[in-house]
Amino acid sequence: MTGTIRGRGEDRGPAKTLAGRIAAAVKPPKRGEDYSILQALLSLDMLIIFFATICGVGGTLTAVDNMGQIGESLGYPLHNTRTFVSLISIWNYAGRVAAGFLSEIFLARYKLPRPLLFAVVMVVSCAGHLLIAFGVPRSLYVASIVIGFCFGAQMPLLFAIISEVFGLKYFATLYNVGGLASPVASYLLNVKLVGYLYDREARKQNGVEASSSPGHKSLTCMGARCFRLSFLIITAVTVAGALAMLVLMWRTRAFYRGDIYAKFKEGEGTKLEEDSCQVEEKKKKKMEKEAEELSEMTIKENGSFQPI
Repeated sequence: MTGTIRGRGEDRGPAKTLAGRIAAAVKPPKRGEDYSILQALLSLDMLIIFFATICGVGGTLTAVDNMGQIGESLGYPLHNTRTFVSLISIWNYAGRVAAGFLSEIFLARYKLPRPLLFAVVMVVSCAGHLLIAFGVPRSLYVASIVIGFCFGAQMPLLFAIISEVFGLKYFATLYNVGGLASPVASYLLNVKLVGYLYDREARKQNGVEASSSPGHKSLTCMGARCFRLSFLIITAVTVAGALAMLVLMWRTRAFYRGDIYAKFKEGEGTKLEEDSCQVEEKKKKKMEKEAEELSEMTIKENGSFQPI
């Protein structure tokens, strides 16, 4: 019996060791420390970020991709549609620049977490989605500015959050993991949602049955109803993404209240201290060498040194 019990214990040993190694491999470190790729991918924080990015970036990206058809359906001339695209490009750049330095100011002075600012940007983008949904006359200019700015502002906030929460060691890989949410969101919201609802409304207006539409030429939809339901759904999805970011803000509130750059400052302080010690040591050796040379010169002048 004793031998049997020992044998079972020995069999469990490697399993426990393997389970322990797996648990240690996926156990996340403190926020701000360097996560491994596996630790980051399996963390709840990354899942929240990925979901929120699909909701937030996906909505604005869908609006940008369909701005030409939106302008056409609402009766804007072609040259106005080109103006909308230009406004989106200009304010996209402005959003990227503003989100970078404004979030840094709010974080340094008021300890406002970046996930909170991300949530605010998503809520603001809902105004642009609603203007498109209800087709308010002459409002597409404002919608282009709001959506362009919010689309640009979300990207630097996304990558800053990833670098701060998961560290910089594997940032290049995690950067692309965060960026993967963009094409996923474009497929789900742009192709599966907006494309499907636009075609359905176009078939209604042109009296074409769904069964005959695949072989039929592409149909054009006119009026605010073409994108109304799509962008009402996108607005709801964006609000869900903002709520997810608020959950991330709550989870990281203690981290952002502290000094998120502390480890970099400690590293600089240690390096400066080491450099200072090296300089002092060099000075000391130089002074000792000068003292030895001075002592030898004094001995020679006094004639105390008698060569054999």
